Amino acid sequence: MPQHQDQVAGVNAPSGRRRVAVYCRGVTEARWFALTVFTVILGNAVLLGLETYSGLAQEWHGWLRLAEHVCLAAFTVEIVLRMAAHADRPRGFWEDPWNVFDLAVVLCAFAPVVRENTTVLRLLRLARVLRTARFLPQLRIVLVAVGRSLPGTLSFLLVGALLLYVYAMVGWVFFGRHDPEHYGSIGRAVLTLFLLMTLDGIGDAVRAGLEISRWSLLYYASYVLLASFVLVNVLIGVVLTSLEEAKGMDEEREPPQARHRTPQPQDEQLLLQRIEVARRALDDLERDVIRSTDCVPLPVGQRGHSRGEGVSLAHADPGSHRSADS
Repeated sequence: MPQHQDQVAGVNAPSGRRRVAVYCRGVTEARWFALTVFTVILGNAVLLGLETYSGLAQEWHGWLRLAEHVCLAAFTVEIVLRMAAHADRPRGFWEDPWNVFDLAVVLCAFAPVVRENTTVLRLLRLARVLRTARFLPQLRIVLVAVGRSLPGTLSFLLVGALLLYVYAMVGWVFFGRHDPEHYGSIGRAVLTLFLLMTLDGIGDAVRAGLEISRWSLLYYASYVLLASFVLVNVLIGVVLTSLEEAKGMDEEREPPQARHRTPQPQDEQLLLQRIEVARRALDDLERDVIRSTDCVPLPVGQRGHSRGEGVSLAHADPGSHRSADS
């Protein structure tokens, strides 16, 4: 219903606003526009990297500031064009989360509080690098998948935290006195087990545990089985499921003209040729059926009658019935 209202609003919009929207939409959807904005984003990222070198930043301070202002002006022009492209239906601009993100980044750059704080300003400029996902569909799908996997990831973190706490308490009980560096407290035990989750240094930990007790082998084997195999595979499954869902959502958001290609003239000609071939095949089949019915031998008493029916079926002429009766 809201989409229908937007379409009606677009139709009823003044002709001048509609012309502006059509022109700006053609600019923002052009390939050169996307490449230009993408280049500016990469240039902004390079400027951030150059500012990390203190000597270079002091020597080229004026030029770097000028380049930053140029990038900000380019981003401002971009967001203005994107807003003008939705002049005939303004609600469509706010329906795209990337438009809202771009507008927030540009507006924050003009806020006095942000411009006076160098750290916040650099973080804001760093956020512009994330805008590359707008022009890279695969990266956009990955980011959406990460966002959709957060609920499942939170459940995974809760289960993992409980598992770490239980095994950390068991490790503190068995190894706290003999290995205080790794299991001297619950915090050290949790940190040790968290690092062992990646299987890095598991061999040294098992050898040190065997010197204390043979049961440590069962302790580490069960922990590796649950933490490194079960939990990690569950996390991978959650992320892959979210990735498939994000891919489906990205395909649904594509405009109809992107999903369904407009028929080209050569396609219409090919379709007409196929229709003509099918029509000729049907005509040939009809002639073969008529010939086969004429060649079927019938009894002597029915030949004249059937011949009259054949003539009436073939020619559909009422005069043929009169000639057959005479």
